[in-house]
Amino acid sequence: MGDPAERVISVESAIADIAPAQWDACANPPGRPYNPFVSHAFLKALEASGSVGAEAGWLPRHLVLRGSDGEIAGCMPCYLKSHSQGEYVFDHGWADAYERAGGRYYPKLQVSVPFTPATGPRLLVPDVPDAEARRQALVAGAMELVRRGRLSSAHFTFLSEQDRSTLAGLGLLMRSDQQFHWLNEGYRTFDDFLAALQSRKRKTLRKERQQAVAPGVTIEWVTGRDLTEAHWDAFFAFYMDTGSRKWGRPYLNRRFFSLVSEAMANDILLVMCKRAGRYIAGALNFIGSDTLYGRYWGAIEHLPFLHFETCYYQAIAFAIDRGLARVEAGAQGEHKLARGYLPHTTWSAHYIADRAFARAVADYLERERRHVDEMSHVLCEFSPFRQGT
Repeated sequence: MGDPAERVISVESAIADIAPAQWDACANPPGRPYNPFVSHAFLKALEASGSVGAEAGWLPRHLVLRGSDGEIAGCMPCYLKSHSQGEYVFDHGWADAYERAGGRYYPKLQVSVPFTPATGPRLLVPDVPDAEARRQALVAGAMELVRRGRLSSAHFTFLSEQDRSTLAGLGLLMRSDQQFHWLNEGYRTFDDFLAALQSRKRKTLRKERQQAVAPGVTIEWVTGRDLTEAHWDAFFAFYMDTGSRKWGRPYLNRRFFSLVSEAMANDILLVMCKRAGRYIAGALNFIGSDTLYGRYWGAIEHLPFLHFETCYYQAIAFAIDRGLARVEAGAQGEHKLARGYLPHTTWSAHYIADRAFARAVADYLERERRHVDEMSHVLCEFSPFRQGT
């Protein structure tokens, strides 16, 4: 793919200006677990719908590494941010401290998938002998973008293990956090999963499931060609209800759901709940090659335990049915532990241009990492699983 010495970095202001096949060859190369969120189609749906853009405070500045032949050798989803919303790795305190000291924290560079706290690749390169050199070239490009734009910082969030290794090796500040993931230990049925739980936990879970559907609720899995605009109309009402209550203004607009469904229907699972002939609740999931990613939930009727059933138990059942290795149920939520989702450490990397401020952040992160590690060990003691399973 051209002489490595002649590769150049360009900055693209729209994902639509990048050839989909070339982007996807770097984001999801053959033989690697498929991650729907770094696909060209997902990122394009965000931009084409207007959910991502200047008005949203997510200005696309994607980095593309090209060889002398013009072919893409690597790429990276990047955004100039004028705030810290929709990232799920919280740096509001950093911004406040830096600005009180007379600095300007925004704009900053965000290397991530907007509104998506799911671990995945960020330094997108195919599996080739010089892959590490390409990853490092992309990081160097991000540092140059920070320098030229006089930005305060660059943030790489929800990193794959490979990207974490690269960024740590380059000296970036590493930050840990915690999510709760369900792991498929070769279960053939939902009852197999239940059998792995402690007796008391198993009884509680069964009771929750029974109470969730007791008021006459039926549950559907909708995916692929079965997805319709009527499903999305119903789900968007649920999404708006949850978003308006949780963070004031939902991040995604109605058009996004139509566009992503048109482009990626086979990667989507809607769990829809119906009562008395109408949909009352639903959860949106995305399907990877080995992982089910829970993303959004909402309801217009709030019934006991329906949230747990729709988001957690139905996700487990689907993963078992499809033979998926894990379910990632989104950010935070210690209540997931009792439902079979165990602590899992997530990682981000941060470059702070101001050296004095970087030292202060590094000290904070060292203490925070110890706390996250301690909490993970404590929470594991409350695992609902039987000892030895």
